[in-house]
Amino acid sequence: MNILVTGSSGWLGQTLVPRLVRDGHKVVGLDPEPGPTTEVVGSVVDRALVRHLVRDHGIEAIVHGAARHKPHIETHDNSEFVAVNVQGTLNLLEEAVAPGSKVDRFVFTSTTSLMISQKIRDGKAGGAKEAMWIDETLGPLEPRNIYGVSKRAAEELCRLFNHLHKLPIVILRTSRFFPEEDDMAHAIEQSGDNTKANEFLFRRLSVEDAAEAHVAALAKAREVGFDTFIVSAMTPFSRQDCLELIVDAPRVVARYFPDYRALYDKRGWTMFNSIDRVYDASKAARKLGFVCRTGFKEILDGLKAGL
Repeated sequence: MNILVTGSSGWLGQTLVPRLVRDGHKVVGLDPEPGPTTEVVGSVVDRALVRHLVRDHGIEAIVHGAARHKPHIETHDNSEFVAVNVQGTLNLLEEAVAPGSKVDRFVFTSTTSLMISQKIRDGKAGGAKEAMWIDETLGPLEPRNIYGVSKRAAEELCRLFNHLHKLPIVILRTSRFFPEEDDMAHAIEQSGDNTKANEFLFRRLSVEDAAEAHVAALAKAREVGFDTFIVSAMTPFSRQDCLELIVDAPRVVARYFPDYRALYDKRGWTMFNSIDRVYDASKAARKLGFVCRTGFKEILDGLKAGL
């Protein structure tokens, strides 16, 4: 296929573009920042550029990963989020369904962040009695910042264009796969690697798995038609663990992974005392046939091997 990948210089794009090329696809990478996986330097906000790329390159599939992200809240105003995340998505969708377009599938990189209300974010401090079990049925959605609001609006545009034009669209609400330090590091004194390892239990995936999820979505998009999926490492926990996770997460983890404490102790690592949410990625396994290769077990295996 001829595939347009937006955000191609980003963390996901750097992994996804070579992965698609290995499968024999012709990939056009679009990003405002130059990079080895970006063929065209430009923005999705530029409607004329989007039109040119879709038409002149015979684009058959679009993977829309470009966005202003949560860290940009500190450096960009709200209008920038609307321009890139909402108007940019609209530009791509309108050109995908324009007369003469060859586009027959669209994959949108969304975020689990839009599912987290302020109440969920506050967790135990806000009086939560148990961890929140989060799957695609969660609602009403109440994003707590402009990033979440703009991604939610973009999802609604995707839904509308599928409804009006029958364009097959798969929305992937990815959990954390970025390399930066995250906002839960304050929960305990620990390294970034320790924090990320902990999060593979309930809200993280590797960038390689994020890329593979997009490959699976492209393959299944026409069969699926339209749907939304949480993409995260499969949690070992069950709903029955939620009461205990909020008050004593280490004890719950030890039941599933009895050797984790010794492995952590060797590195001076610790587990979060409380886990306030768990992402359930089982729908992606059922409908897309996709399961992350890396989870907490694989992280522990790496620790055992001294990696």
